[in-house]
Amino acid sequence: MIDERDFFWKNFRLGTELQISGTFIYNGIYSLDNMESFHNVEECFEFLYNISVGIERLQKILVILVEHDEILSQEEFEKSLITHNHLDLLKRIKLKRQINFGKTHTKFLALLDNFYKTVRYERFNISSVYKPSQEKEKLVDFISCELNIELKEELNKFLENSDRVKTFIGKAIKTITISFFDLIRVETSRLGIFTHEIRYSSKAFKIFTEQEFDFINEKLMQREVFLHLLKNFPNDELKKFIDNINPLQLEQYHTNNYIESMMNIHKNSSVKDEILQLYDNIRPINERITEIMAIGSDINFDDLIDEDYDEFE
Repeated sequence: MIDERDFFWKNFRLGTELQISGTFIYNGIYSLDNMESFHNVEECFEFLYNISVGIERLQKILVILVEHDEILSQEEFEKSLITHNHLDLLKRIKLKRQINFGKTHTKFLALLDNFYKTVRYERFNISSVYKPSQEKEKLVDFISCELNIELKEELNKFLENSDRVKTFIGKAIKTITISFFDLIRVETSRLGIFTHEIRYSSKAFKIFTEQEFDFINEKLMQREVFLHLLKNFPNDELKKFIDNINPLQLEQYHTNNYIESMMNIHKNSSVKDEILQLYDNIRPINERITEIMAIGSDINFDDLIDEDYDEFE
């Protein structure tokens, strides 16, 4: 029988931790999706940091659920959770529950373990000047080894972030993440709590409920909506509002490049730079920004009355 304090801790506090875990994992997958290659160290760092934190917190939730019933000292138990060792946390889980990972998944956890305990601090040491950036080196080695990829430029460890690579990493993270989450659901059922419930439409919802570890559906959605609006833009109040705004004379790039800049805002800043240059010649600029930002906002123009349009003038 779970007491009131334990219930609040495991049901609500760990429920919040689960949302946080899913958010970190989502952010890691998103950063991976925006990488063109594994050339830039800071991008490799961002990916590994988010994934390592997300999976570590997920492991600790599970450790609490499977170990806490048998502890003798709450203080000692909590001290044992002050660790960044993904492999040790996995061992603790496997002592209590059955979980089977392949060699690839164990190697990936070892990569996260090494990154979070050691690699992320290396540049604070002067000795780091004598060796290549380890997060990039170890991540590229892991991927190229598992996928049997021959690197294009051995000295720079150049590895393109192809769809094949994204799919491989996404599947590996999915197997690890969902395996832990499924065990969490088993434990919450045993304890009669609802830690596993995820807020709808949150980042964690995509990870734990929809179990999507790529952004293919989001990209399809963007393009389908864009195509629909190009072909069937209704003659409504929003259309009238847009017709009253003069477009910028964008002319430096080809049409599909402009569309790409909308779909992948982190990929290329050249179109943004072009627009900001044109903005230098617009006065008053604040009025235009207010009008432009209304497009695609939560404003329903069909519900507005004449007085409401004053804020856009």
